[in-house]
Amino acid sequence: MNPDNPAPVQTIDPAEARRNFFIICMALTFCFVVYSMLIVAVPVYGLRLGASPLVLGAVLSTQYLLPLLFAIPLGQVVTRYGGRSTLVAGAMIMVAGLLAMHFWYGYPGLILGQLLVGLAHLQMVLAAQTLISNLGTGPRLEQYFGWYATWLSGGQVVGPLLAGLLLPEDQGVGQVFLVMALFALLGGTAGLWLTGQARERLAVARRQTGFRAQWALMRTSSGVQLSVLVTVVGMFALGVYGSYLPVYLESLAMSPAVIGVLVSLRAAVAMVIRPFMARLIALAGGRGPAVLLAFGTLALGITFLGVSAHLVLISLLAVLVGLGSGLTQPLSMVILAEAVDREQRSGALGMRLMANRAIHFLAPLLFGALLSVGGFGLAFGMSGLLIALALVITRRLFRAVAGQGVV
Repeated sequence: MNPDNPAPVQTIDPAEARRNFFIICMALTFCFVVYSMLIVAVPVYGLRLGASPLVLGAVLSTQYLLPLLFAIPLGQVVTRYGGRSTLVAGAMIMVAGLLAMHFWYGYPGLILGQLLVGLAHLQMVLAAQTLISNLGTGPRLEQYFGWYATWLSGGQVVGPLLAGLLLPEDQGVGQVFLVMALFALLGGTAGLWLTGQARERLAVARRQTGFRAQWALMRTSSGVQLSVLVTVVGMFALGVYGSYLPVYLESLAMSPAVIGVLVSLRAAVAMVIRPFMARLIALAGGRGPAVLLAFGTLALGITFLGVSAHLVLISLLAVLVGLGSGLTQPLSMVILAEAVDREQRSGALGMRLMANRAIHFLAPLLFGALLSVGGFGLAFGMSGLLIALALVITRRLFRAVAGQGVV
């Protein structure tokens, strides 16, 4: 696919597009309420089980193991069976995982639940992104993904606050996983109302959606390369921030409610800026400068987090991480959606999400190892420096492909 010529988009009735877009956003908001509640609940639960930093890193990483293995095959499933079916099925798998965590106390239930929730989350996100990517091109698609990400940020704001309120002050996790299961069920119920193109099934050959096809895209499409690079850096920052900020704040003797507020602050900032994504990209001078700006704020926010013990300073750093994360993921989705044909989108989005989950899987392990060696200051500082290094590499890559019209 030539990045100078975005993939053609099938004409969709505007009323159907608006209706399906609203339903997708509602279903995925419930999904992300669950996902962000886990960001607070699982580290606190692990610590209360007596987990060491390395064990906690392994537990946090299990959620991303199955998505790492099955992201591309699930892309084929979305294409062949339709976005509606896969979204609803994903919600039911999520409910099962949360019930396992609630009823099977200890590490076995926690790990099984993490595995199921990780797979379900991938399935729902992949279905939603595929459906939205078919709704438009250019600034219109930037607006769709900007508003989609805004809805998700809303869920990420509410989730940690709810988890902080529901978690007991001393031991155990109370009814927090049952509440999450209810939200997951609501997300699946919303998905049942999707109509039209959301139910369509496409007959595609394995050569268009399989592992070899995605590897070929990675080698030949600069748009796909940029999309994957942007999501890898953004997800590394969020993996470090989301997995270990609650642990760091717990070490500062902050209450679960305060932890929930600080985790939610990043998502709140991302939510505020995402409706204006198309305008912000234009003000920055294009997608390339916007990505570099996002990487810079992520690097600053992560680097100094581990040496900050004051609530106000931690809040300011959370705002910087929110600014960077608010731009990276929508930009990554837009770049990819315009770089491939419709038949290839589910597989390509699956590959992007595979890279996304690979980083989510590795980031807690890397951070846990650094934490064991040198504490929070070293772990957050080295993570921020890695993001700064990625900024330099990305800038050079942008220069190399600027003439191809990708950014």
